[in-house]
This record gives sequence, C-alpha cells and structure tokens, in this order.
Amino acid sequence: MIEAVMFWNEPNNKSHWDFELDPEWTIFSEMVKAAAQRVHAVNPHLPRVLGGISPIDPRFIQRMERQGVLEEIDVVAVHGFPLDWNHWMIDEWPARLAEIEAVTRLPIWVTEAGVSSFGAEEVQEFGLRRSAELLIGRVPRIHWYSLYDLPRAWPATTRHREAEGSSYYRHFYMGLLREDGTPKWALPRFAEYTPDFGICQWFHFEDHRLDEAVRWLRELGVKYLRTGLSWADSFRPNADAWFDRQMQALAEFEVTVTFCFTPEHRGLAPHHTSPPLVVGEYADFCARMVERYAPARGRISTNAG
Repeated sequence: MIEAVMFWNEPNNKSHWDFELDPEWTIFSEMVKAAAQRVHAVNPHLPRVLGGISPIDPRFIQRMERQGVLEEIDVVAVHGFPLDWNHWMIDEWPARLAEIEAVTRLPIWVTEAGVSSFGAEEVQEFGLRRSAELLIGRVPRIHWYSLYDLPRAWPATTRHREAEGSSYYRHFYMGLLREDGTPKWALPRFAEYTPDFGICQWFHFEDHRLDEAVRWLRELGVKYLRTGLSWADSFRPNADAWFDRQMQALAEFEVTVTFCFTPEHRGLAPHHTSPPLVVGEYADFCARMVERYAPARGRISTNAG
C-alpha cells in the first residue's frame, strides 16, 4: 500500500533541480505547495514528504519554511552518502540530523543512505553496519539506496557525468545486488537490519527487474520501500499500464512514492531538472496518481516505527 508521497527528489541538488533557472526556489516552492494541497484534497490522511535534501542543509529547510512550503508538508527528508560524496564523516550522522531537528519540528526521514562498492565490497559492508548502528532508533524511517546496481548502459542522474571522475562511477555500484543480479557481500548483512531498514529502489520505465526485485525484497524481509513515478514518463505511450503494473507488484510493501522529473516539453528548459512552465501541471499529475493508487483510507502515522 502507499504509505506516503514525496514531492521531488533532492531539490537542493543541481542534478535534480536547476536552481540557476529558479535561484530562490520560488517556482519549486509554489509547485510543491500546489501539489501538496491537491494531494491533501484527494486523501487528507496521506503523509506528504518534502523531497529528500542532498546535501543536508538546514538553511534550505529554513528557506522552505519562509516560503510557506512546510505548512503543507508532514515530513522532511534527508539523504546522506558520507563515504562517497558528502564532506563529512559517517560518524557525523547524528549531528547532521540534529542540524535539521534544530530548524523544524516536523518528523525527519532518511529516505536515502548508502555506500558504493566501487572501491571494495568490504567498504560497503562496513558502511551498512555503521549506518545501522547510527540510524536505527534515531529516525522513524530509513531507506537504504539501493537494491540493484545501476546498469552501466543507463546514465546516472548527475549533471557532470564523466567529468566527476570516480564520483560519477560510484553511482553504478550502490546496490546490494550487482547488475547481473548476483549478491554482494553486504546483502546477507542487510537482512539483519530489516524491517528497520527499508530500501530505495528506482525502477525505469518498463524495468525488466521489477518481478525479481519483489522476490528479493520479500527474501530480505523488507517492509518499507521508496520508489518513484515519473511525471516525464507519464507522457510515454502505455504509461498508465506500466504504472499500474509497478504499483500492483509493490502492493505488499509500505511504499513512499516520489513524484519527480519534468517532461522536457513542459519545462522552462528541455530537461528533467527544469522548473515547469505551469506549476499546476505537476500538481495535476500528483493528484491523479494519488487518486489512482492511494484513495482516502484510515490515518497513516508519520512516526510509525
């Protein structure tokens, strides 16, 4: 079932939101407020999550509060990758969370935490164990990124690509499973931390890994899953059929659905990171997906453990 909806992904990261086109996040703020209001009208019990921020920056949360976004939001989320991309040590996880707690009373979810096996699988295994020690019991929701390595034939969603050097290639080794579906060293250890640890796994349009992913999630004892429905993909032929298949396959899990990616023809610039030409169109998409997959039911707690 749908546990929560998330508006966008890493909005303070230029790989996901072009803040050169929207330098004060004014369009972003109006877009999220409109979408949150529309979702609330469809299902007033469904928790609404602000897209997980990366880097973890309390000033961005304060900006969102000043611009009225947090009035329409039930949860804020953060992403952290201290062994790969962040400029802080893994043992600083509690301090980074405390920075956000200092500027908002909203619950804080960790909707992406992960470690690449690019250098060595032993590093990923250590990072998983240490992340569990630092995060379990500290926040109500933790999603490990990710179940699968990103196939090398698919570009990583980042703005500099190969110009980032090894930082770019780390994107392709974040999974507990290799591209060919074989387990890495960290996979059996991950099962020790479920259901406290959930998974964040993005599925591409008509992703061939969907059914196999469900089998692995069951075997690992995963209860909480974060994934996405792409606004851009909604314009593809047979988009609703794929969305239906994806959501039906994942129905047994508590799913946080992320709505993101601007259709090229509906952005200020022809790119998925672009602010939209019309903020209401994103809100329309979010409302339609909630109406389709999460009609109003009983109250779902944002602090469920």
